[in-house]
Amino acid sequence: VGVPRDAGNGGPRGDLRGTWGEGLRTASPPPPFPSELGPGLSRLGQTLRKQLPEVGGWSLLQPPQNCPPPERADVVVVGGGVLGWSVAYWLKVLENQRQGMRVLVVERDPTYSRASTVLSVGGIRQQFSLPENIRLSLHSAAFLRNINEHLWVPHEPPIDLQFQPSGYLFLASQQGAANLEASVKLQREEGAKVALLSPSQLKAKFPWINTEDVAVASYGLENEGWFDPWSLLNAFRRKAMSLGVHSCIGEVKSFIMDTADNTPGMAQDVARVKYVNVRLPNSPEQQPVSCAIVVAAAGAWIGELLDSATAGLRGSLALSPLPIEPRKRYIYVWHCPDGPGLETPFLVDKSGAYFRREGIAGNYLGSMSPPEEEEPDTGDLEVDHDFFQEQVWPRLAHRVPAFQTLKVKSAWAGFYDYNTFDQNGVLGPHPQLQNVFVVGGFSGHGLQQAPAAGRAAAELLLH
Repeated sequence: VGVPRDAGNGGPRGDLRGTWGEGLRTASPPPPFPSELGPGLSRLGQTLRKQLPEVGGWSLLQPPQNCPPPERADVVVVGGGVLGWSVAYWLKVLENQRQGMRVLVVERDPTYSRASTVLSVGGIRQQFSLPENIRLSLHSAAFLRNINEHLWVPHEPPIDLQFQPSGYLFLASQQGAANLEASVKLQREEGAKVALLSPSQLKAKFPWINTEDVAVASYGLENEGWFDPWSLLNAFRRKAMSLGVHSCIGEVKSFIMDTADNTPGMAQDVARVKYVNVRLPNSPEQQPVSCAIVVAAAGAWIGELLDSATAGLRGSLALSPLPIEPRKRYIYVWHCPDGPGLETPFLVDKSGAYFRREGIAGNYLGSMSPPEEEEPDTGDLEVDHDFFQEQVWPRLAHRVPAFQTLKVKSAWAGFYDYNTFDQNGVLGPHPQLQNVFVVGGFSGHGLQQAPAAGRAAAELLLH
């Protein structure tokens, strides 16, 4: 099973252009240098053309594939997903002195073939039940709406997130109606534009929905829909590197610590990271990087990172594990020529099944989370196709009768950085590692909240 993604400009998810960002424009190649201006000037033109990258070719912002990390950095960000690059970007934007801080982002997979960012469905919503999540997504929505004011790099094409402003639609049964209505009340108090729909209103607006067991629905009227994850990740990365952020390919395998044993005055139950050991690709060697702050932004692998990197700590310093672990989720793509049209929202059924439109040719994608007791093995990214046939399809076909004749085209799997405590983001200093800052555990909404979470982390670190 492959990831249906184009590594070129933007991504493959949808081929419409929305309201966030202009359509991608490619610069035209330079005209031939006029030879009649003289042989010397003509040779100068030829030399310049040889020195400059061609359109669509090598980029000045691409790091060498095996570039070793620097010997020291002020901040080492472990994890080059959208959250890690957002933190790095905001650290450079908010630093007090231009180029006063050396920030290094370490990413072990330059292809991003297993990265949660690019394997997500790209949704953004404000329909949450906690004020913190509503505010994070509202702030991120404003950032994304004006993304070219923040992340555009001079002499590069404008950023196009391929945003589809179709909204989220949550359905509730009679048992869940009160909770949904209370959440909408809170969302409105926080400034989100959300409407409550009765079954008759829901049927009038979306006649393709079976409403027989729906008591109420909530529908996002603004700043909700979906966008291309790769475009956002690449935009953060390119802008951060243009601001001076360093990048290297490698895996952080261990830390070298300062503890109370060798640092007078340090508390007995805390440690401080002195060096981050980075193992380079295709090499058993680890290169130490001296640092002042470590940002753990390794997504689903934050818990594993901190466990392995601090395995040598003993006694009172033995770490309590963070409640963040990988959870595998399947995404299925299907075709249904008689399915819902262009007005289709990102629908979340009361059963937990969800889907959204994919492009304009009768294609859709969706899935649902399995029960806790049936969580799939996270040792690989294999897809369980029976899960769609037995669990997802019956729920979708009940809600959208046209889906009874759908045909599955492809599928892929990705990882949630799942917070087993309450499925919300963990953002702040580690309680036992004095200079380690955690940004993760967003349990499926890290992509949409990355602009706000990255700024929050940078403000806490700097101020």
